[in-house]
Amino acid sequence: MAEPLKYLYNPEFFEYLCVVLKKTIPNFDRNRFIHAVFDTEWPDLELKQRTRKVTLALHLILPKEFDKAAEYLVDTSKRYLEEKYDKPIYPLIFLPDYIEVYGLDHFEQSMDALEQITQLISAEFAIRPFIIHYPKKAIQRMQQWSKHNNHHVRRLASEGCRPRLPWVMGLPAFKKDPSPILPILENLKKDKSEYVRRSVANNLNDIAKDHPDIVLKIARQWKDISPETNWILKHGSRTLLKQGQTEALNFHGFNPNMKTQVTDLKMDNKKIKIGQTGEFAFNVANQEKKKSNLRIEYAITFLTSTGKYSKKVFKVSEKEFLPDEKINFVRKQRFTDFTTRKHFPGKHKLEVIVNGKTKNSLDFHLIKT
Repeated sequence: MAEPLKYLYNPEFFEYLCVVLKKTIPNFDRNRFIHAVFDTEWPDLELKQRTRKVTLALHLILPKEFDKAAEYLVDTSKRYLEEKYDKPIYPLIFLPDYIEVYGLDHFEQSMDALEQITQLISAEFAIRPFIIHYPKKAIQRMQQWSKHNNHHVRRLASEGCRPRLPWVMGLPAFKKDPSPILPILENLKKDKSEYVRRSVANNLNDIAKDHPDIVLKIARQWKDISPETNWILKHGSRTLLKQGQTEALNFHGFNPNMKTQVTDLKMDNKKIKIGQTGEFAFNVANQEKKKSNLRIEYAITFLTSTGKYSKKVFKVSEKEFLPDEKINFVRKQRFTDFTTRKHFPGKHKLEVIVNGKTKNSLDFHLIKT
């Protein structure tokens, strides 16, 4: 099992950090900083709490004038970049976190600081309170960033304004009306960096959850600009494809009206213990007399804690089938509990979906261990 990320805040990390801070912060008080971090609370803190603890400890040893404090943090980020730090950089997330916590009343200085710091560690979380408090000014700055020569800054322009960015505060105004962020995505639709293009696709996918018509309109406008832009459109339409949205399926070449058949759907065990893995197999046949592009998925309808049901769709394959071709697929599904999904005993359903349409299904039961 992988070690929790919170343990990246280890003695080796702080030893190097203090060396850098001594170079960038005049009269840096190492002992005061370390004692403020490693107090009696530290052992019980989780990752985000540890990040915030470092932020608060920094505030004790930095100047109270935000402009000067931000200058020292920017110098710190530049020092890490110049020295080509080769350890995990995620713990340095406290740098943008400091700007988020203490810079909200200093818009211009904070934007300048985040522009530099994000080149070391992403500021996608830290930018969001500024978008909420200064919507017009923040979007104007992010439009400028979308033309920046550094790909980390260009990515921040897209990632920071995602309406549904996971694990962080949402942007309700953009869920309701995403039009202010569309010029940013327009500027980035042909970006040379895959890192940036993936963010654009994720932003489109967020928008599609509330405004599928907007994403479909963008898809028609961007179609065949380049192979890279087509990839953005495909990845940005993944929620619509999983939902079986007819226009999205047709747009990406998966005609829902293709004649197909799913046969011999079988599970190795229709009574599966929670915590174990189930295996199932099925055949997909193209019944057309021509080549057909088929998007093959399976869905499991899970029983929830309230006794209701929730369906989750999993992609199996996208493949060109020859006329009358039949292919066998075998897949495994883990029914282990995660923080994002718990399993409950009772009847569940497995469906096989081809080009957005359910072609075969069966019931099975999860049982307690």
